[in-house]
Amino acid sequence: MTHQPILPEGWPRPKGYANGVLARGRSLHIAGMIGWDAQQQFHSDDFGAQARQALANIAEVLKAAGGAPEHIVRMTWYVTDKREYLAASREIGKAFREIIGCYDIAMTAVEVKALIEDRAKVEIEATAVLPD
Repeated sequence: MTHQPILPEGWPRPKGYANGVLARGRSLHIAGMIGWDAQQQFHSDDFGAQARQALANIAEVLKAAGGAPEHIVRMTWYVTDKREYLAASREIGKAFREIIGCYDIAMTAVEVKALIEDRAKVEIEATAVLPD
């Protein structure tokens, strides 16, 4: 295992993320991925569908580097509408479990006014630590 979640004594386990992650290996920093495909085409304006595609894009970058979703240690989610994000939480959770699998990742979610691509509703950055 390249990383382990950190939970301070007496703290409740957070739902859907880790408070901290301790890792060793090679760092892979993945740029913000949005909900378009490899040809930069959007197939949906649905928040959940865009989140699924952004997660799939992260998995593809990991694969190209010789890594896998279990090597992710940190994610930052930028969302254009927190209510839309929360309303899609079941669909996002399902996509996350299917594509990424593990919630032992330090995560942050931030609502932003807009993203550079007008149709984008979510952008996700990731950091992974691959085994040496």
